[in-house]
Amino acid sequence: MSDVAAERSLSSSVGDYLKAIWVVGGSESASTKDLADRLSVAPASVTNMLIRLQEMSFVEYERYHGATLTSVGRDEALRLIRRHRLIETFLLEHLGYSWQEVHAEADKLEHAVSDLFTERLAERLAHPVRDPHGDPIPAADRTLEPEEAVSLSSVAAGESGRISRVSTEDPAALAHLGERGLAPGGWITVEEVRDLDGVITVRSEAGESHPLGDALAASIFVDSASRR
Repeated sequence: MSDVAAERSLSSSVGDYLKAIWVVGGSESASTKDLADRLSVAPASVTNMLIRLQEMSFVEYERYHGATLTSVGRDEALRLIRRHRLIETFLLEHLGYSWQEVHAEADKLEHAVSDLFTERLAERLAHPVRDPHGDPIPAADRTLEPEEAVSLSSVAAGESGRISRVSTEDPAALAHLGERGLAPGGWITVEEVRDLDGVITVRSEAGESHPLGDALAASIFVDSASRR
């Protein structure tokens, strides 16, 4: 591999780790296990990379306690997350991609474009604040709108609310939810919460009832202000 290719590969890997640390831990610590699960790599590989990221001043890492982004690391993570979510939005709105297809495609494209391209894209899209899954898009200055949403798993039977975001990245799960109208902006009512197996049945705006297992229910977030 050439030096240029090696540098590009390293940069992509570093970026993927910084994004993962932000998604998993936010401003708190992200554990080695959680990062390994998210990135589908061995815990030992995560440990080695976290040590390297610490040497690069991107994280503060303590063995058995995980990693926390430094201000430099947070800035870089949000820069890449902004780029990724803007690309997702463009793919959905202008190139006919479905919401279950945009994540994987944006993962490939985000390392191939510049900050200039990112800002031109934001302008073309009229500066959206949410991506197709309802996730907030960091502003150019790396600030994020505060989120006031709760997991569907914590919504009681009889309560209603508007879906604000869906956190799963699994294409099959997204296709399943999309086909049933359970996407950001959709209104739902919790009809039943089964204590035995955790299944939550919701009614969509179309009046159809849909049972959801633990994992799917936990991936749906409802806007707190809309709950009633």
